Amino acid sequence: MSKESHNAEQEQVENVAAAQSNSTEQTAGASAIDELTQANFRIEELEKALAEVQAKVLEQQDSVVRAAAEVDNIRRRAALDVEKAHKFALEKFVNELLPVIDNMERALVGADKADETMKAMFEGVELTQKTLLAAVEKFGVKQVDPLGQPFNPEQHQAIGMQPSSEYPANSVMLVMQKGYMLNERLLRPAMVMVSQGGGVNTQA
Repeated sequence: MSKESHNAEQEQVENVAAAQSNSTEQTAGASAIDELTQANFRIEELEKALAEVQAKVLEQQDSVVRAAAEVDNIRRRAALDVEKAHKFALEKFVNELLPVIDNMERALVGADKADETMKAMFEGVELTQKTLLAAVEKFGVKQVDPLGQPFNPEQHQAIGMQPSSEYPANSVMLVMQKGYMLNERLLRPAMVMVSQGGGVNTQA
């Protein structure tokens, strides 16, 4: 074999090897690109999944906060209901007692204090009335006795108006029936006569 022929064969072998090397490099490059593309897709999927999880977490946190606020509101309303029940549980009972107190008041007003035979009964009724009023006052019951006070439509019920030189205008000049309150709630308004002021001179 001549030297030229040997060199040609060697060059051909080198070219084939170079071609195979280039093909291998191209295949490796394409494979790397595919792996990078898949990795990018995977990253996008993970980011999407993470965003969904974060959204769910925020939604659950909001639900927990709303639920906690609702529970707090329920507790507060329940506490107010219990407080009102404690304050006004006696309302019906006290309303039943008011006519008894009124009758004692009328008995004392109509009794003749100068009559010795009625003195003991008068003192007994008076003592009973004071004891009863003191007892109900311990449970938040208060009398509304506004004689001489300015007329208050929230606590007083005006039966009429009359001229008066003793009481100023729009003040209570006569209490016909006392009112009562239970823990600042009006049970019954006081029935009153209201002064117009001025008065009428009846002297000749």
